[in-house]
Amino acid sequence: MKAFTTLTGTAAPLLDKGKPMSNVDTDMIIPKQFLKTTTRNGLSKGLFHELKTNADGSENPDFVLNRPQYAKASILITGENFGCGSSREHAPWALLDQGITCVIAPSFADIFHNNCYKNGILPVRLPANVCEDLAAQAGGANHVFTIDLENQTVVTPDGVVHPFDVDPGRKLNLMAGLDEIGASLSAEADISAFETTRRLMTPWLEQAS
Repeated sequence: MKAFTTLTGTAAPLLDKGKPMSNVDTDMIIPKQFLKTTTRNGLSKGLFHELKTNADGSENPDFVLNRPQYAKASILITGENFGCGSSREHAPWALLDQGITCVIAPSFADIFHNNCYKNGILPVRLPANVCEDLAAQAGGANHVFTIDLENQTVVTPDGVVHPFDVDPGRKLNLMAGLDEIGASLSAEADISAFETTRRLMTPWLEQAS
């Protein structure tokens, strides 16, 4: 997993009627017909498929990620309860395949929130009014933001700094590029020492039943 420390990049505002879009479920993030693969590559094709594609299959030019200035966005700004619905891990996979490594929203569905950390995406919670202001700025001429995980700040194009909270353990793992398996393996020496001591102290546990 790629480490996340500091990100400076284009922020794309995901809007509905001019406001950050709320209750974006995982089926909207990546519809079920794109879940036939177990690999993570190529999933950006299905990302927000119903939003970015017209009924006739043509590209919707009004969708934010179809606009040239947001084509390489690495930050997504959206509304309440992002990632609700089914617990498909393909949702963060599709975002990563698109190049998005940070999502800013007032709140996230729990399973999606957890899956973000497992896949190297930083989910940033900020108040709804702040998200609205960030989305408005992202829609302007300068939409480059900086996300500093070590200092836990979002810096807007005009230099305003917004602090955010993050679980200390998840922060350390994300900065080190460790998922849950990687975090466990980082303690491999201690685990091996424990196993050696256990075998010496309780040899009967090693006997076949």
